[in-house]
Amino acid sequence: MSLGRYALLVLGVALATFALAWPVALRRLDPSARWAALFGGALAVANTLAAHALVLWSARRSTNAFLRAVLGGMAGRMAILLLAVAGGILRLGLPKLPLAVSLLSLFVLFLVMEIAILHRHSGPVSSVAP
Repeated sequence: MSLGRYALLVLGVALATFALAWPVALRRLDPSARWAALFGGALAVANTLAAHALVLWSARRSTNAFLRAVLGGMAGRMAILLLAVAGGILRLGLPKLPLAVSLLSLFVLFLVMEIAILHRHSGPVSSVAP
């Protein structure tokens, strides 16, 4: 799946998630907690788009390049997320719980989506008879 199509899918899922969360929880929160949830969601969206871009970039390269891009990219994205979350809490004064709940729930949802999409596009692995 192209990065553009994946970005539209991810943004659609994020918007639908926030639309569903509004009447259930977000409407009752104060504005700073809503901003924290939005910030966490934006971080999750950026993280999954970066992960998909790295997979697409490395797909036609050597196994070593693929592993460096995916594993190194994972470490880099984790560090950036840590800095962004710390900055959101310490510099912007965002509440911790709504930020963490939003980030982690969307992170898990996007991870499941990414695995399902990659599995579907990689095709079945043929087994070798003993």
